[in-house]
Amino acid sequence: KHYTLTDEADPQWKQVMGDCNIKVTYALSPQAKGKIERPYGWLQDRLVRTCVRDNVTDIREGQRVLNYEVHRYNYKQVHSTTQEVPYFRFQRALEEKRSLFREFKVRPPFQSVKDIFCLRINRTIDPYRRISINNLQLKVNNATPRKIVTLRIYPFSNDISEVRFWCDDNLIDIQRVKNSDLRVVHF
Repeated sequence: KHYTLTDEADPQWKQVMGDCNIKVTYALSPQAKGKIERPYGWLQDRLVRTCVRDNVTDIREGQRVLNYEVHRYNYKQVHSTTQEVPYFRFQRALEEKRSLFREFKVRPPFQSVKDIFCLRINRTIDPYRRISINNLQLKVNNATPRKIVTLRIYPFSNDISEVRFWCDDNLIDIQRVKNSDLRVVHF
């Protein structure tokens, strides 16, 4: 039986990054990864301590504490590595044109953010121009039998998703499907 090894498959988030023209670079050592995660671990610890100290028992109260901490971190706290407040450092980088941030654009052949920020599944079109997802059969218009089609599933609501069918860099069909029928993932 044919199967894909874990290291050979790109996770969903990495596919999104590729569609956004962002190259993923992994930390070369656990120490490098820890250097990034340490401040966020400290922030998480601070959140927990603040919630306990203030006797926070409701999610809305917890959200208020989180919003306060994020604002304090971004606008008031001097960062331990850069020795600068993050907001002012970012503003200076923008003024000096040293920022790596750029305007988001949907690149061809894609037509919408629905084609980028979505769940992706590959299927082979059968001789009757259908595909199957968890026993749900969908007839695909404009499909060529035995071709591989990428389903880009975009959630509209808790109940409905839009399934966009891509084959050879062409959008060949769009269908709306109940999430309960898809049974792929809960959005």
